[in-house]
Amino acid sequence: MTLRLIPYLVMNGNAKEAIEFYQKALDAQVIFSQSFGEMPENPEFPLPAEAKDRVSHATIKIGETDLMFSDTFPGQPHQSGNQVTICITTNDADQAHKFFDALKDGGQVGMPLQETFFSPAYGTVTDKFGVTFQVFTEGR
Repeated sequence: MTLRLIPYLVMNGNAKEAIEFYQKALDAQVIFSQSFGEMPENPEFPLPAEAKDRVSHATIKIGETDLMFSDTFPGQPHQSGNQVTICITTNDADQAHKFFDALKDGGQVGMPLQETFFSPAYGTVTDKFGVTFQVFTEGR
């Protein structure tokens, strides 16, 4: 089993700009970047035009450290100062469920842990201390 905790920055439509800034300022290397427009379409939730160029997920590497990004979806609330979450990354779905279930005790589920097009088990939860975690299972 592998396990990593990765800082995840949620931006307000300026993730591309932030990534470019960190590339120049910190010699960051872009490992992965995908816009909302590049994701598979979901007919139940049509994508607004203003969302297509926003970053749905990106990973950069600074030295030995990964840093993840996404933009908020248009209309979602964003408040500077609370845009940093912790992404718990594992390759074990059972471990993901264990962590998620433990973190939701006294907390609030943002997205139930579920299979997505990019992960066999992904969800978001804010624990009882107000810290938001993304639980991500590798293996798609």
